[in-house]
Amino acid sequence: MTHTSPCPCGSTLSYADCCAPLHLGQKIADTAEQLMRSRYCAFVFQHVEYIVATTAPFQQPLLDTQAISDWAKQTNWAGLEVVNHLAKLGKRHAQVEFKAYFHSTTGKDAHHELSTFVNIPSGRINRWYFLDPTVVMSVTQKQPCLCGSGEKYKRCCGQFLA
Repeated sequence: MTHTSPCPCGSTLSYADCCAPLHLGQKIADTAEQLMRSRYCAFVFQHVEYIVATTAPFQQPLLDTQAISDWAKQTNWAGLEVVNHLAKLGKRHAQVEFKAYFHSTTGKDAHHELSTFVNIPSGRINRWYFLDPTVVMSVTQKQPCLCGSGEKYKRCCGQFLA
């Protein structure tokens, strides 16, 4: 794939004008949908470090990077369809429903998911992160949320991870 090739995320832009600047750290995602698209593209290109870096910081040490890498390598990706983007879910969350298509022995299949994202302040800017519901968290519902919102976990990220 060249930088002028269409971006695998399904946008109408070239990879160079779409997901490449995010993968290279030249810009950050403006929306949860843009982050989700760039994460799909990172799976296509097997950029495991980007997938980890765009997962909520408090979940990153708990990720199985080898499993992520294996899945990305073993999957023959076939396209992305964004079904719905709920840009504002409470104060700092958003959801993106999507279908990530891949080729299997039975033909073309889809991984259909409703993903939740959290917008976390980082210095003077806010960054979107993926909340991975498969990561086992050792936090109680009454603790302050790990995203730094100041709210209780159960009222913030916990409602999407429980």
